[in-house]
Amino acid sequence: MLVYNWLGQSIIRDLRVKVFNHLAALKLSFYDITPIGNLNTRTINDIESINSIFTQGIVTILSDVLTIGLVLYFMFSEDAMLSLLTLSSLPLMFLSTYIFQKNIRSATKKVRDNIAKINAFLQEYITGIHIVQVFVKDQRIINDFDKINKKHRDAHIETIWYYSIFFPVVEMLTAISVGVILWYGGREIVEQDNVSLGHIISFILYIHLLFRPIRQLADKFGTLQTGIIASERVFEVLDSEEVIKDEGRYVTQEIKGKIEFDQVNFSYDGKKQVLNNISFDVNSGETIAFVGATGAGKSSIINILSRFYEISSGTIKIDDKDIHEYELDGLRKHIGIVLQDVFLFSGTIYENICLKDERISLETVIEAAKLVGVHEMITQLPDGYNFEVGERGVTLSMGQRQLIAFVRALVYNPKVLILDEATSSIDTESELLIQKATETLVKGRTSIIIAHRLSTIQHADKIMVLDKGAVVEIGTPAMLMKLEDGWYRKLYETQFKLQELG
Repeated sequence: MLVYNWLGQSIIRDLRVKVFNHLAALKLSFYDITPIGNLNTRTINDIESINSIFTQGIVTILSDVLTIGLVLYFMFSEDAMLSLLTLSSLPLMFLSTYIFQKNIRSATKKVRDNIAKINAFLQEYITGIHIVQVFVKDQRIINDFDKINKKHRDAHIETIWYYSIFFPVVEMLTAISVGVILWYGGREIVEQDNVSLGHIISFILYIHLLFRPIRQLADKFGTLQTGIIASERVFEVLDSEEVIKDEGRYVTQEIKGKIEFDQVNFSYDGKKQVLNNISFDVNSGETIAFVGATGAGKSSIINILSRFYEISSGTIKIDDKDIHEYELDGLRKHIGIVLQDVFLFSGTIYENICLKDERISLETVIEAAKLVGVHEMITQLPDGYNFEVGERGVTLSMGQRQLIAFVRALVYNPKVLILDEATSSIDTESELLIQKATETLVKGRTSIIIAHRLSTIQHADKIMVLDKGAVVEIGTPAMLMKLEDGWYRKLYETQFKLQELG
């Protein structure tokens, strides 16, 4: 038993690591359509269920099969005719087992699917619990959760119902076999005296010895089905081909940072175009700002530059080399991104800045924090750089999280820097700090800045205006302001009028 448990735990350990590695390599488009709770179920619950095949299934099944084989051997050695009569009910047994197997498989799959739905529901609504409470939707969410749980309960009851039908059928077939033996044996004793009473009793015992492991096999069949269904769900993830192909062989420790987009088209779903014939170039060390309404395609450009998604057509080059020629990790290593919605992991500020990279010392982090201008802010927190930020950084303000993201980008020293709405939805004091941090970060780097506040991008070398996935204007801020009916000029005047009214 120890060996089988060791084998099972070793297999699920390796399988879980393999699944996690595969998940880490999948395209972001896979996560756009797959609930995280569903993946949690497959990585944790389903893989744990596979372990039951080794710890509960194999040993018992081998034992039962061996018992059945030995019983059949002794039965036929003693009396072939009585043995055949004993096995006369087996066709019915095989038929009932086939029907049972087919239905229990379907019911077991429902159970696993409903567990995944429960985990997905919990993942989503616990993460967004503040929205639920703000809009007083507690009771509605509770009712929805109750409905999902009822479906899970019903699926479990369905499996129990099949067992409640199958086991009595096995007992009934056992009784039929005993009845046949008594009928035949009794007739032989009375008419021909070819069979002894002890002979009949021994075959009745054989019947119980034969059908008991068959019943136990059926009982373990449910465990096997759970493991098989779970393994199918796990291998569905492993078989997913939503992986960014890493076929590039070019590796470089340093790039200059020149970026070129040439007639680039992109679609998230392969149907609706998000970017249409996007062409622009940025020289090494220059700063380009993207401007446009929500949904214009600004964030999509940075997603395809880092190869989080693959383009439909066109060419993207860095230092005059197609990005597909770069080794994927090497490409991303040179691109630093500061997003609007900063994600922090549970842990300390220091761990969130260096991301547990042992090569980045605390001294390096402190030096970067001083350059960004947030060292004093961090040291004022309890425990300073060892301050626990909590899950998703909940113990910090939005501005603080944003500034920590700037330090994180700086310590990795990327040659290409992307700032995505980095100053939106924060207070004025934090915005001033972030503007100073931005000035520090963009020095000597090729920078792409996405911003709604046009006042933050007046230092940009170029501004590109996007509308519905297409470039409508591109040029310096001064050049675009000279265009009387220009998009940028209208956006600029509208925004500053609103500020004056405010």
